[in-house]
Amino acid sequence: MNPTRKTLIRLILAGMFLALGLVLPFLTGQIPQIGSMLLPMHIPVLICGFVCGWPYGLVVGLITPVLRSLLFGMPPMFPVAVAMAFELAAYGFMTGLLYKLLPKKIPFIYVTLVAAMIVGRVIWGLVMFLLISSGGNAFTFSAFLAGAFINAVPGIVVQIVLIPLIVLALQKAHLMKYAD
Repeated sequence: MNPTRKTLIRLILAGMFLALGLVLPFLTGQIPQIGSMLLPMHIPVLICGFVCGWPYGLVVGLITPVLRSLLFGMPPMFPVAVAMAFELAAYGFMTGLLYKLLPKKIPFIYVTLVAAMIVGRVIWGLVMFLLISSGGNAFTFSAFLAGAFINAVPGIVVQIVLIPLIVLALQKAHLMKYAD
């Protein structure tokens, strides 16, 4: 395939994943108590890394929470959207990079996804620590655990179940040819 055509298709797909990241929170927000816990912006960014590669996943992850904050006021820009931008950028980067480096078999899709989720959450914690500390407040380890894992359990489960199924379906349909 022509490299220019491949780049154009990746840009179009990245735009679609960005749009999904902006729209999905409206759908999950209708579910009382757990809507935001489903982490709806995370899913398109993680899939973008798999489908389009790490540069696109990184950029879509960086832009999505900030753009959503600017357009809709949610999540709040500081510190939430800023920290999420780094977290989601790490997700997109890691899924794209690891998917490129590892074999395209089912166990490695899970390894890629879980590694990206862990790295992203650690980066989120570090950024939150820096942002909160710069304001003279404390970001404790228990606040990190609550924000990154405990409150996120429904979203983590959805990601671990849904994303590998989507990636496998895209592989079977031969639609993963744009990932590097």
